[in-house]
Amino acid sequence: MTFSSRPPQSVELQVERRPGTPALLQVDPDDPLQWAFETRRALRSAVVDHGAVLVRGLGLYDSILAGDVVRMLADDLMAEREAFAPRVPYTDRVYSTTRWPRGIPMCPHHELSYRDWFPASMMFVCLSPPVLGGATVLVDSPTVLTALPASLVKRCEREGWMLVRTYNGDVGPSWSDAFGIGDRHGVEDYCRAHSIEFEWRRGGQLRTRQRRPAVVRHPITGVRCWFNEIAYYSEWVFGPETAHELRDLLGPDGLPATTCFGDGTPIGWDLVSHIMQAYSANAVREPWQSGDLLVVDNIRTAHGRDPYTGPREVLAAMADQCTLAE
Repeated sequence: MTFSSRPPQSVELQVERRPGTPALLQVDPDDPLQWAFETRRALRSAVVDHGAVLVRGLGLYDSILAGDVVRMLADDLMAEREAFAPRVPYTDRVYSTTRWPRGIPMCPHHELSYRDWFPASMMFVCLSPPVLGGATVLVDSPTVLTALPASLVKRCEREGWMLVRTYNGDVGPSWSDAFGIGDRHGVEDYCRAHSIEFEWRRGGQLRTRQRRPAVVRHPITGVRCWFNEIAYYSEWVFGPETAHELRDLLGPDGLPATTCFGDGTPIGWDLVSHIMQAYSANAVREPWQSGDLLVVDNIRTAHGRDPYTGPREVLAAMADQCTLAE
């Protein structure tokens, strides 16, 4: 299909707001791709206003159409890099969601906030909902910021946070898979270019450290946002018992990932539990339906996932690459 090169006329969207659920936009277009072309500006504006918008009624039942619509709505899509868990590619730069145990909640997080370049937007499409559960959980990060202990926020604003990764060859991806680079010199060049400290350890293991801001101002609204993955990549994310088991199995220096304050001081269960409680207390969700599209402001809104049963097929695209100066 060929679209006019003229910008579409202003479109007014009727977005519904209900307590405990994300902003909802009900549509029934004859052509989803034409709809995406005509409403692109209005939808992106609504996402800035609400933090996320769930579009229902587009009928995105296959990955080809879903990818075309997502590309129409985005400025650009990002390729996966520095990954923790494998994704299945569907179409160009459209992937499966991150593999995570289906019976365990996925901690809310801001996608790739540990990178210097990250997606400003996340787009999800449900091809097939699970039998039970499995909603994508959304949390407003300015609200989380006010719910956290002031001392934690102040320190994170001052120091930032640090992600420490150990590519040990047993748990998590290999360094070549994570970076998409097959030789050490290439990985070293990548790390230098992206402000990542690195060291090679015995047996070819790679240890990296990257310090990033933990609290940022939204580039459009200027609102302060809790923007990091301190809890998600912490050894404590599954609780103290699992953390102790991992330490016993791999040793404190062998954990595939853990998080620290920006000066390298460990962040313990007491603070991680505060963060997870703030996410839980302020989460909203809506059960998936086949064909749904969810557009998320990745800076303002954290996303996670409820436990579920049965098959679940949700696609993810990382859109609108951006960076923030500390």
